[in-house]
Amino acid sequence: MEKKSNTLTTAFGIPVADDLNSMTAGERGPVLIQDIHLIEKLAHFDRERIPERVVHAKGAGAYGYFEVTTDVTRYTQAKFLSKIGKRTEVFVRFSTVGGEKGSADAARDPRGFAVKFYTEEGNYDLVGNNTPVFFIRDPLKFPDFIHTQKRNPRTNLPDPDMFWDFLSLTPESIHQVTILFSDRGTPASYRHMNGFSSHTFKWYNEKGEYFWVQYHFKTDQGIKNLTREESKRLCGEDPDHATRDLFEAIERGDHPSWTLEMQILTPEKAKDFRWDIFDITKVWPHGEVPPIKIGKLVLNRNSLNYFAEVEQAAFCPGNVVPGIAVSPDKMLQARVFSYHDTHLHRLGPNYHLIPVNAPKHAPETSYQRDGFMRVDANGEGGPNYWPNSFGGPAPDAKAGEPAFELSGQAGRYPFKHPNDDFVQAGTLYRQVMTEKDRTNLVGNIVSHLEKAKKRIQMRQAAIFFKADADYGKRVAAGLKLDVKEVERLAQMSQEERAAATVQGTSPD
Repeated sequence: MEKKSNTLTTAFGIPVADDLNSMTAGERGPVLIQDIHLIEKLAHFDRERIPERVVHAKGAGAYGYFEVTTDVTRYTQAKFLSKIGKRTEVFVRFSTVGGEKGSADAARDPRGFAVKFYTEEGNYDLVGNNTPVFFIRDPLKFPDFIHTQKRNPRTNLPDPDMFWDFLSLTPESIHQVTILFSDRGTPASYRHMNGFSSHTFKWYNEKGEYFWVQYHFKTDQGIKNLTREESKRLCGEDPDHATRDLFEAIERGDHPSWTLEMQILTPEKAKDFRWDIFDITKVWPHGEVPPIKIGKLVLNRNSLNYFAEVEQAAFCPGNVVPGIAVSPDKMLQARVFSYHDTHLHRLGPNYHLIPVNAPKHAPETSYQRDGFMRVDANGEGGPNYWPNSFGGPAPDAKAGEPAFELSGQAGRYPFKHPNDDFVQAGTLYRQVMTEKDRTNLVGNIVSHLEKAKKRIQMRQAAIFFKADADYGKRVAAGLKLDVKEVERLAQMSQEERAAATVQGTSPD
């Protein structure tokens, strides 16, 4: 190991004589372009900020391990899940979703919950949120949805009209909206919230049998949330409170942990299941698919450098290991492409070589070559094509997933599952929430929705009414709307409701 020098150098190890005074022509200047140290320093400074993530821009992360506590080999052949007691190193990144890097940790927003497992078969990335559902189920809507959560293109300000206009025209969002505007929409810290795969994935075993599964990471610290008033105070007084909380807890040895529970369905049960298992706006009710505990996630080590390890961390749901595969969920299918594509834009074609992203126990053996920031041996003199007869790496048929039946005509299909979008949101409101929860939910909604135009308020209140009459009436009353008119709108079809509340035909 080379002895570490304490001498300041350029990026190429050349000693620097002076880091305080630029090289100039005479005492008064001008500056000489031959001052290589100055040029290098300024050029690097100009490029210190890589493009910000479009979503999940602000985050915190840490290392730890996942330990298997239950035998699941009947369901999956994934080696990191092959025996009780087996531990796998992980890196986890938490984040808010809609805000910029400088936004507040206490904002009302879903929280990202991404886990990178450094397995012996390569990296496995599980990318989820702290909510079990999402706002939309078709990826064609995703860019539009995110635009409405960002800033108005003219004013550059958050815009309640944009926010609620889209949601009120997208009834499938009601379940996630109800969760988001409950107190769970503002977790007290990253340590005190759950994490969910949200999507359905496929597990398969060595016999070629497969199962549909969902992941639930349940916090061992207990759920803690912020009220609207607490969140507002923290946004002003300590906008980095959750980032600080996670870092300081790990530093003092208070290592946060989560218990991983799995919901598992056989293909046979999935065919007759009450809910569309590939619809990310729905949950699998625990009474119908009881979760089983399979492992423990523990975070016990902070990163040494935030930029190198947290900011440059890149996750992709397409990174799955043998024994795990993606499902036909439309949103998941698009995310498999989009995550990788955005990393190519943000970090470059060789982002997989950045240490936090690089596989630790299964080195890359591929035919990809060259590109910006290729920092390894670049395949040396080996072949860069397949097939070849020079001993290059060959595909392994055993790594493939078992087939499952697909059929149908190519086309663009609206969602037509018999269970509507309002049942689960109504059940959540009536049966899961306490009266205090319902009061806080309505108050949180009213405080935000009241800033939108009246016609949008009417349309959204009607959607709440369709989930539960009491829900809609309380929101309408809080907004001082005509409750009978809201109820009338709720009886209309989505198309009729949209037509009845367009600009110019409805009061604003």
